Amino acid sequence: MTTPFENREEAGRLLAERLSEYAGRSDVIVLALPRGGVPLGLELARALRAPLDLMLVRKLGVPGHEELAMGAITGESRVLNEDVVASCGVDDEALEQRTRAEQRELSRRATRYRGDRPWPQLRDRCVILVDDGIATGATMEAAARAVRGQKPATLLLAVPVAPPSVVHRFEPLVDRFICLRYPEAFWAIGAWYRDFSQLTDEQVIAMMETARQLSGASS
Repeated sequence: MTTPFENREEAGRLLAERLSEYAGRSDVIVLALPRGGVPLGLELARALRAPLDLMLVRKLGVPGHEELAMGAITGESRVLNEDVVASCGVDDEALEQRTRAEQRELSRRATRYRGDRPWPQLRDRCVILVDDGIATGATMEAAARAVRGQKPATLLLAVPVAPPSVVHRFEPLVDRFICLRYPEAFWAIGAWYRDFSQLTDEQVIAMMETARQLSGASS
């Protein structure tokens, strides 16, 4: 049995140890998936002395079974799990309705978390994409495709835990995949944390402000 992480902060610090070779580099930027990825992103940003920003992405849940992902969207891309769409009998109209609803939530979060600040330029940079774990992989795949479309020099994917079955999904998309634990009996991301408390918008905003202060102090 693999020992769970104490919380997201501990997992972030352990990831930072694995990525210590990137500390102090001027081209590095950490992108966290809110909400759960933000505490880990803050720990990485602190340890690597790198700026932190967000990669906004939303899961597309099956209508009536929202915990089951049939895909995910960012502002630039949509990734679908065609097997889930087909097996659950989700028609085109239902899929488009769910997509539009999640696009509205993406817009709300962008405004809530970032205000009118411009998005960072990722071209020719070393981007570290981080979340608190991967389950089906749809959400992270959408995020990775969106980042890759901005032509970074290097794209790293960093997560504390993921099932072994999803690793091949990211090999064509990222330059390096960093995962601390690959439990065969995966169950769910939250099962690998002792404290997997849900975060609020206010907590995310406060963490992003801390990251901006750290970035300003180190520049």
